[in-house]
Amino acid sequence: MTAVPRLVLSAPSSGHGTNALSVGLLAALADRGLDVAGFKVGPDHVDAAYLGLAAGRPGRNLDPRLIGADRLGPLFAHGAQGAALALVQGTMGLYDSVAGRPEAESTAAVATALRSPVVLVIDVAAMGQSVAALVHGFRSYDEQLWLGGVILTQVASGRHESMLREALDDVGMPVYGALRRHELPPVLPARRHGVVPVLGRDAEASRAVRRLGEAVAGTVDLERLLALARSAPALSVPAWSPATGTPVGETPVVALAGGPGGSYGHPETAELLRAAGAQVVTVDPLRDEALPAGTRALVVGGALPESYARDLSANRRLCIAVAELARTGRPVLAEGTGLLWLARELDGLPMCGVLDAIGVSRDGLVVGYREATAQSDSVVAGTGATVVGYKQHGAVLTPRSGQRAAWSWEGGTPEGFVWRGVHASQLGLHWAAYPEIATRLVTAAALPSPVEGVAAPA
Repeated sequence: MTAVPRLVLSAPSSGHGTNALSVGLLAALADRGLDVAGFKVGPDHVDAAYLGLAAGRPGRNLDPRLIGADRLGPLFAHGAQGAALALVQGTMGLYDSVAGRPEAESTAAVATALRSPVVLVIDVAAMGQSVAALVHGFRSYDEQLWLGGVILTQVASGRHESMLREALDDVGMPVYGALRRHELPPVLPARRHGVVPVLGRDAEASRAVRRLGEAVAGTVDLERLLALARSAPALSVPAWSPATGTPVGETPVVALAGGPGGSYGHPETAELLRAAGAQVVTVDPLRDEALPAGTRALVVGGALPESYARDLSANRRLCIAVAELARTGRPVLAEGTGLLWLARELDGLPMCGVLDAIGVSRDGLVVGYREATAQSDSVVAGTGATVVGYKQHGAVLTPRSGQRAAWSWEGGTPEGFVWRGVHASQLGLHWAAYPEIATRLVTAAALPSPVEGVAAPA
């Protein structure tokens, strides 16, 4: 049972300012001394990271496709423990779903599952009284949805605001804020930097979050929003727990790629590893020149940006250390750009050389969910196990897979590499849906080194 006050921020479509407003709201409330928590609907690591930076605790993803609808409530309750407000930032439009399953995977579906009021963020730059018809349609479309009010962005003037408020008052829709065109500045670091500014605790990222907080504090009625959040009923779900069984006897050191502000994976990954008995130590692949002392396994999450390929390549000492760890048969799990890092080279830049493959960047992105089947026994899964993962990458590898592929899915050729203790693929998983991965990895890390002699990477 959780009675955490909560709100879902969504919009009619992408581009209405929901991300900046969500970050600003959390920053403004945290600056008032409230303990707040941030969540992102869908697989976007970047938005979740900035929500976490604003809240002062890890931002988490609530993705029904990756974690399963039955885990939404428990994972929310886990991440929101002790918070005076939990804010959930939606994805795309309120009723949209990438996979065409809005009844289960849209922001509206998540809000309904969490019994949370929704505040619709609307860019009104080119809109007048029609805003009332828009809001009325969104409210009427789903009777189960609780549309509690709106926040207006890109308001042109005081006269424009009065017109909008009068139209919305006619349909009984509360307005919690109206931001002028200059009052929600595009100050967050460029998305090509991914989560790196947050993990590195860069001053630019902190300043951007602070500016958004100041903008929101001066334009949004925070007290009325808090009152709406506190009106959400209690959720009768138990909080998710990373404890999955008895930890292994030893406490092996597992290096988790990241920085001072967190890892390149979901926060639940580190929590599951610790619960399984590991000592989790962060290694920064962009700055650290050695693995943590006593490292018995390495995990590289899927949020490592491809745009930092030159920095990864330049860190030759760490590349050599990673290659040696893999050569000795220790578990090395790499998702997304982690796979490219383990390759021989990427765009002509030398990488770790663990895998005999070459990466090349292309225009455009490969994006989407995959229902995958394990093609080889590995530290991640046994042959034939099925998972749901997410892909988002520009660079591709040649060959696409090794002699032992990691995954296959309908309509695609086998992908990824399984070699000794290595499991590398551009498919990213949410470990909360597959907690056995942490147990398998920590168990393998606690074993004696399986390889004593020298062998060339495959």
